[in-house]
Amino acid sequence: MAGIDLNRTSAGVASNLPREISQEIWSTAVDNSVFMQAARQINIPGTGVTIPIITGDAEADWVAETAEKPVSNATVSSKVLTPYKLAVIEPFSDEFRRDLPGLYAELARRLPLALGKKFDQTILGSTAPGSGFDVLGGSAAVAVGGADVVDDLATVLSTVAAAGGDLSHWLVSPQLEGTVMTAKDGQGNYAFLRDARTDSGAIGSIFGRDVLKTSAVFDGTATPDVTGIAGDFARSAIWGSVEGIKVGISDQATINRGGTQINLWQRNMFAIRAEVEIGFIVRDPAHFVKLTADAA
Repeated sequence: MAGIDLNRTSAGVASNLPREISQEIWSTAVDNSVFMQAARQINIPGTGVTIPIITGDAEADWVAETAEKPVSNATVSSKVLTPYKLAVIEPFSDEFRRDLPGLYAELARRLPLALGKKFDQTILGSTAPGSGFDVLGGSAAVAVGGADVVDDLATVLSTVAAAGGDLSHWLVSPQLEGTVMTAKDGQGNYAFLRDARTDSGAIGSIFGRDVLKTSAVFDGTATPDVTGIAGDFARSAIWGSVEGIKVGISDQATINRGGTQINLWQRNMFAIRAEVEIGFIVRDPAHFVKLTADAA
């Protein structure tokens, strides 16, 4: 007789998650979110934080002897970074925990992936969880993969620069990686690999800017496909969390899954809840460019 997932008959692997490894889980979540890796992190209160932005500096000028010195002021603005709760609950049977204790590590790896993946997908999309949280789905797009890939990538670099940014990171999908690896310069040499036949297979940088690879930046539902994003993450993007990840375990609660109420105590089950209050903002969306597949 089939039971409620997850139990010993369910497909997949998992086990109980000890409370003492919650910090390990947070580290795993960071490792698996490229936006967390590329952007600058700050700690924020639960109500959010207002971040001052210097939009212009005071300007000096030459003056003659005894002439009045020029007066100039910097210009400033601000942006509000508001955290929103990102969470997931996963239920299991007691028997699953009892008979498969060695598989807890798989759960420890999988659970934070859901948080990091959703965080990245949200930023790359067009729908924010609320105000004070920026998304980059509306950023300008440049096709990469035409007859001259090196020129395409240079266009991305110059597009960010023209908007006042300084491209610091390329976030590329596996679908784009091969295109970049085999890109050749005007002399027919591989532009980003010393030798594609013997290289380790990793592209560490493009035009001196760091490359991070992740499937989270690929969107095959868009036309054309979105294969990556690049921009001024180091100086123009900030993410913050209130307390880091929190993990809770309960065998007393009643949870709602798709409209079905599940009493854990009545069914000899327990559930693990992982959640984080997190936010993301950018100085200017124009400092970021989506990379798309070549229309041809």
